[in-house]
Amino acid sequence: MGRDPASGVINEADTGGVMTEMVYGAVPQRDGEPILPKWWRTIDKWAVFGVALLFLVGLLLGLAASPPLAEKNGFQPFHYVQRQMFFGGLAMVAMVLTSMMGPVMVRRLAVIGFIGALVALMLLPVLGTDFGKGAVRWYSLGFASIQPSEFLKPGFVVVAAWMIAASREINGPPGLLMSFCLTLVVVGFLAMQPDFGQAALVLFGWGVMYFVAGAPIFLLLGMAGGVIFAGMIAYANSEHFARRIDGFLSPEVDPTTQLGFATNAIREGGFFGVGVGEGTVKWSLPDAHTDFIIAVAAEEYGLVLVLAIIALYCMIVVRSLFRLMRERDPFIRLAGTGLAAMFGVQAMINMGVAVRLLPAKGMTLPFVSYGGSSLIAGGIAVGMLFAFTRSRPQGEIRDILRGHVR
Repeated sequence: MGRDPASGVINEADTGGVMTEMVYGAVPQRDGEPILPKWWRTIDKWAVFGVALLFLVGLLLGLAASPPLAEKNGFQPFHYVQRQMFFGGLAMVAMVLTSMMGPVMVRRLAVIGFIGALVALMLLPVLGTDFGKGAVRWYSLGFASIQPSEFLKPGFVVVAAWMIAASREINGPPGLLMSFCLTLVVVGFLAMQPDFGQAALVLFGWGVMYFVAGAPIFLLLGMAGGVIFAGMIAYANSEHFARRIDGFLSPEVDPTTQLGFATNAIREGGFFGVGVGEGTVKWSLPDAHTDFIIAVAAEEYGLVLVLAIIALYCMIVVRSLFRLMRERDPFIRLAGTGLAAMFGVQAMINMGVAVRLLPAKGMTLPFVSYGGSSLIAGGIAVGMLFAFTRSRPQGEIRDILRGHVR
């Protein structure tokens, strides 16, 4: 038992705290510890290593996929690789700096970023451009372009998680309703671009957080039915959406389309690939370095590299979720789960489109595909996730559960 040095009285509360740390493995607080050693001690090193490997794989695939496009556009052969190294470097810096923040600081950053990205999203119909792709998603800066929806996603997850967590407090605000209304606003503006892929991803992220917060299954099924109904309306009123759905449902794949080139490249790659630099799909696909980068990986390096990429994504998501299971703070659990789920599902959608398991979405493969907005926003999102999954001086969630059982 602990003893008060002034009165000599035994303090059972102090003893309980010490025993909790001994039994449940809480991380001790080290006063005056420099921020960098503290960050390295508390971060999930395997997950950080996984993200770094994904970025290196992206550079490797960029060396194979981007020279044909650079030649077509009159640039040096490795123009896009150099830009990917630059934006990827910024993404890694953003990831590390964000992961060093505490949960409160991350929440403040998310609120500011979300408001700015939402305003930018609203102004896209007036100031944005489509770069000839049929969807107004970007702001052109001349030397680069910005896609607001990429920066909107991490901020939205954290803000929505904050609202949902606040609703569980005594006399708290109606956070569930507020977060749902906010989700509808975001999804509506994304659908106007149109960008149904990002809209579905945002809705999925909110649904995962709502499920973790204890949503009844019948309500989630009702939401799924509403999504299907909205898809039917979009199919009837959007030529862009209908064309992609028709192409997906068609029993025959047009070999001259991007999906046709991608599926053929994956088939040709086999288990070990056709050899480094020997692939041909990069000469046919205009988006070989972005949306269909996995087709280049499958053709030149085979199923082996594709499985390794999938394993890296799985490792990052699963390790993050296991760490979040030990977290006491409802806000941190919800926000971290939403970020991890959105990160993993975006990767799944990108690869699912390439093998024709899903309709074409125009979504990048996180940290592997080329794209400045995607890389930097991905670095911020994963940095937030790592900040939430860092070890903190606390007991585990099972501490609370056992207390209730007793």
